[in-house]
Amino acid sequence: MSTALSPALPISSLVRARGPLWTPAELRHLVTTIGTVHRDGLLAQVRFASPQRWWARLELTEEVEVWLLSWLPGQHTAPHDHGGAAGAFSVVLGSVSETYRYPGADVHTRTHRTGDAVGFGAGRAHQVWNTDSGKAATVHAYSPPLVPTREYNSLWDIPAVIPPLPPRRSLDELRKEPVEQ
Repeated sequence: MSTALSPALPISSLVRARGPLWTPAELRHLVTTIGTVHRDGLLAQVRFASPQRWWARLELTEEVEVWLLSWLPGQHTAPHDHGGAAGAFSVVLGSVSETYRYPGADVHTRTHRTGDAVGFGAGRAHQVWNTDSGKAATVHAYSPPLVPTREYNSLWDIPAVIPPLPPRRSLDELRKEPVEQ
């Protein structure tokens, strides 16, 4: 279930143009800043839904997209990559577990708690879930924006090489994309 937040949080100044693509470190800083500075506003607007998770796009530019996601206990994603985009997420409520893998590497699992953030490169595939007994909320950012994710049966199924990014699109083209993930 997806929605657009209204009124939007004042984060547009944080996503000013800075180059064609944001690095994982820049994305991590972005989600950390949004999650810290705007935590109360995020928590006031987050919604929890079942059986499908809830999410809302916070911002979209030609370089980056930012999302707010909620997680009830037991909710999770399928194993997936981000289509060659770099990404980051920050936990603003509760905790989420992440199992991740880069091509040719071992599978790792980490738990991220409120205030934690992680940035990742284009080749990372992962699965995120709420393994705790309480609700969780996270802020995510990706660059470039709206690159389709690819799902896998298992993290062991990710290819040895993640295919290249699709051609960049204009902001007008990006805004025409449906908000549904």
